[in-house]
Amino acid sequence: MISVVDDDAFMRQSTENFLLSLGFAVSTFASAEAFLASGRADDTSCLITDVHMPGLTGLDLQQRLIKAGNRLPIIFITAFFSENIRKQALEAGAIGFLSKPFGDLSLLECLNRAFDGPD
Repeated sequence: MISVVDDDAFMRQSTENFLLSLGFAVSTFASAEAFLASGRADDTSCLITDVHMPGLTGLDLQQRLIKAGNRLPIIFITAFFSENIRKQALEAGAIGFLSKPFGDLSLLECLNRAFDGPD
């Protein structure tokens, strides 16, 4: 299952629709806190999360998962690109960092990396 965490309802829905069209099982969450409280981290095979959200950010979520021993593949999406944040996310193990709006092909390439593993 792919979990999508984004406070933007339109982005959450459009990402979910795209993933469903590819045949993936999808769960969506409006916040990092909602995702953590759901207990779905263990059944999530890939996490797509916004960087900037009220409360816990996507980077905070990544750090909490790492501290809990969960190193699931994470794809970050953001409307506010920052090279420093991109670098921090990737150094902590993220497999993708996409700027909104991003194309379906860009997301698909990240998903392929998530499910194929390192070369």
